[in-house]
Amino acid sequence: MKQVSVAQINDLSNGQMKQISIGDSQILLTKINDKFYATGAFCSHYGAPLEQGILSGEKIICPWHNACFNLISGQQENPPGLNSLSSFPTHIEGDQVYVQLPDEISQHRTLAMGKYQPTSDDRTFVVLGAGAAGANAVETLRQKDFQGKIILISAEEKLPSDRTKLSKNYLQGKVEENALPLRSCQFYDHYDIELRFGKTVTKVDALTQTIVFEDHSTLNYDLLLLATGGKPRKLDISGADLEHIFTLRQTEDVNHILETIKNKNAQKVLIIGSSFIGMEAAASLRQQGLAVTVVSPSDVPFEKILGTKLGKMFQTVHEEKGVTFKLETKVTEFMGNDRVQSVRLDNGEILETDLVIVGIGVEPNTRYLEGIKLNDNDHSIAVNQYLQTEIQDIYAAGDIASFPYAVMGKSIRIEHWRLAAQHGRIAAENMVASHDKLRTVDTLVPFFWSGQYHLKLRYVGYVEQWDKVIIDGDLAEPKFLAFYVQNKQIMSVAGMNHDQDIAAISELMRLQKMPDETIIKNGSVNWPNLL
Repeated sequence: MKQVSVAQINDLSNGQMKQISIGDSQILLTKINDKFYATGAFCSHYGAPLEQGILSGEKIICPWHNACFNLISGQQENPPGLNSLSSFPTHIEGDQVYVQLPDEISQHRTLAMGKYQPTSDDRTFVVLGAGAAGANAVETLRQKDFQGKIILISAEEKLPSDRTKLSKNYLQGKVEENALPLRSCQFYDHYDIELRFGKTVTKVDALTQTIVFEDHSTLNYDLLLLATGGKPRKLDISGADLEHIFTLRQTEDVNHILETIKNKNAQKVLIIGSSFIGMEAAASLRQQGLAVTVVSPSDVPFEKILGTKLGKMFQTVHEEKGVTFKLETKVTEFMGNDRVQSVRLDNGEILETDLVIVGIGVEPNTRYLEGIKLNDNDHSIAVNQYLQTEIQDIYAAGDIASFPYAVMGKSIRIEHWRLAAQHGRIAAENMVASHDKLRTVDTLVPFFWSGQYHLKLRYVGYVEQWDKVIIDGDLAEPKFLAFYVQNKQIMSVAGMNHDQDIAAISELMRLQKMPDETIIKNGSVNWPNLL
């Protein structure tokens, strides 16, 4: 250990932070209530410089994807990412601020976790599904010192991975498959988290607390978290069983697409759907030189989520990059011998293609459930503010959960990676908490991001329908904030090149201090100052 002088006491005011170089590493120094705190300087998710984030009390909100950390303890309070920040002791001598540092500075750390102690707790908690919700849940259970048995079950045979990279860097060939897993097998083994992968569940009988697998084996549980996510929707049309028609949800999907492109010398790709999977796939494959055509019934891409103006902005950029759009139309037939060679549109037009990617959304993967009511409209699971289902010993999280969203005063279902991670943590905390310490979803703020070419979109909040969109900035540059207003309230905000503002808006929403539309009618707002 070594003591390093990093600043004078008057270099920072309360509520200020500064990234400081220490040899070939960096730390973040923060002054809060006249005391100094030192932590790792970079987010544990994708390495964003936290100095560029938003400080709210003791909390730092990452400028890229809104992970949150407590700067006194270094502990992560909100995903994405799994690790917390390393923290380093500080003290003052005279007017100098000193930090006690190890010889090698580590930016991040794994929180202390309990282990399996059956003599202390003989219960079995099962987490079904190894996506964002499931991966976060099992770690949270151990972080909360649950000492019973934890079993993580997945139909896939791969470790929990960063699915957000699949349609972006991984499809572009910029990331190796071994960089996708969130944790190693050794990690789960060390913390006594049992993995049962490649196990397909055919039935969960809520009345007998029994899980039945495809091989007819069974497993009983004391508490169960359902986190099975979504299944990609497919088109039920003629020719749908031809080869070279893909969905894009799992690592294997991307592997098959890339293998087809390489081994079959595929040059033409047709993408069905103009929301995030479809458009991110279009950008990724176009950057590899393939001819890309997008077919969608919408007037513009992202119409239902971002509206006409932002959708047209994305379309223009894609067209400038060489993507062809066939909008306000649908594919009615796949044609070819063994493999797809062309498609027919509902206007009679025929388009040649070497492969097809179907990106028309997902449906909740809940068909295996018995003894638990599913919502009629989408087969999702209704949960309360604690993410409990109607059956007390079963929780649900992520894409399958219809949860109460306080801002709208009704239950909604959101298919966001970060929100699924938040759900997983909250559900796990409530599985081990006493009744007076249960966490609710009341302060959850939805957030997602998308990367297409040079476009880096951040979106915070949620709205299904809006009265108007107020744009502050220039869509052509692009540098803007777009405010989605309903009944004079700002329900959600999309932005590019305004990362700090989006982080501030996210925190204002969490604190329920978001102003109404009046504030944006008079010009630009300094959002960090509102905190």
